[in-house]
Amino acid sequence: MSIVTVQLGQCGNQVGHELFDVLCSDALEGQRKVYSTAGCERFFHQTSRGELVARAVLIDMEPKVINQSMSRAAKCGMWRYGESSHFSQKQGSGNNWANGYRVHGPRHRDVVEELVRREVERCDRLAGLMAMMSVAGGTGSGVGTYVTQCLRDIYPKTFILNHLTWPYGTGEVIVQNYNSVLTLAHLYQLSDAILVHENDTVHRICGQLLNIKHISFGDVNKVIAHQLGSVLQPALTADSHGVYGRNPLGELVSALACHPEYKLLSVCTIPQMPSSSMAYSTFRWPSMLKHLRQMLISNTKMEEGIDWQVRPPAASERTRSLTGSSFNRSLANLLILRGKDVYSAETGGFEDPALYTSWLSSEEAFNSWKSPVPFNKYEKCATLVSNSQALLRPLDNMVGKAWNMFASRAYIHQYIKFGISEEDFLDSFTSIEQVISSYKQLH
Repeated sequence: MSIVTVQLGQCGNQVGHELFDVLCSDALEGQRKVYSTAGCERFFHQTSRGELVARAVLIDMEPKVINQSMSRAAKCGMWRYGESSHFSQKQGSGNNWANGYRVHGPRHRDVVEELVRREVERCDRLAGLMAMMSVAGGTGSGVGTYVTQCLRDIYPKTFILNHLTWPYGTGEVIVQNYNSVLTLAHLYQLSDAILVHENDTVHRICGQLLNIKHISFGDVNKVIAHQLGSVLQPALTADSHGVYGRNPLGELVSALACHPEYKLLSVCTIPQMPSSSMAYSTFRWPSMLKHLRQMLISNTKMEEGIDWQVRPPAASERTRSLTGSSFNRSLANLLILRGKDVYSAETGGFEDPALYTSWLSSEEAFNSWKSPVPFNKYEKCATLVSNSQALLRPLDNMVGKAWNMFASRAYIHQYIKFGISEEDFLDSFTSIEQVISSYKQLH
């Protein structure tokens, strides 16, 4: 079964390109025919000449980034984008969610829907749709939200995963918090699950773990692509009987997004290091999983700077409010292990009921997928996708900043002129505050 990816705006197109690069080079690495075939079928279709073409639609309101992505993919020689699977205009959305959602989206709806329909029809069986976008700008967030709404209308029973890149807290765009609130509030009604990467976190990984001195967006996007690829490449689920899972998005959603009030997913991966260090490093599953478990509990996204003092509360403490505690409560976790000796890895530490909410048994809340095939040059690699309180702080900060601006009516006129009213803002604030409240009350 295949996934059709919709890349939206500058960020969505750049991250999408890096993701396909990782997926292709990983699938074609070494002699692993079954794995390679499963991975390629999931994300690429093959031409009569044997070329791999990404199952993707590229959308932006400016042509520059799409042209760069198309030509870079073609030059790499391993894969390319479809020659007519992209759409761009000459004029951007001006970092305005309302312009993207109310003007550009509806104006170009027919063209975009036709491009997606063509990609869907190339799939023998459609596993789902993945929309990749930033929440800060105008096209990724505004057009991305509108396109997700259209996809939900056309494919009501298909799994839709939104991958969101969260802007730097210090700000790339002055209205990024408005755009983020509006995007998230709308997507919560449309998407089956929302997978979030925070630029601030990934930036720290680049600097502290990968030792990159001058960090570019390209470096950040490569880390995101590596983490996403480790989630999306073929793996064996508990009940797949030795056959690679056929429906990756469906399996991901059913493992993690078991309640419509809780859809926010975060990812952490171990190990992450410069390629020059890999040859001198040895990894053992017990040590890797011990670190990963503590990263989950203490809400640390990388193995440097883990707070080893944080512990799950004892049963007697579970019912009282834990919002003041630094313990990160989970609703559901999916552990994906790849590489050597994967079947000897002991995952019992993640099955501890103390990690989870009291209304879901740990057998239901925890899932693990495994593949004996090493991923992206790492001999062993563990990735944890978590539906937990991990995103509460950035979400709270974003809403707080947006509310402060809204209270002084800053920049509101820029949205009103495209048909987004103060009432729409208030509805979105209410919606996101409900999400925050639900996650805070997990116990």
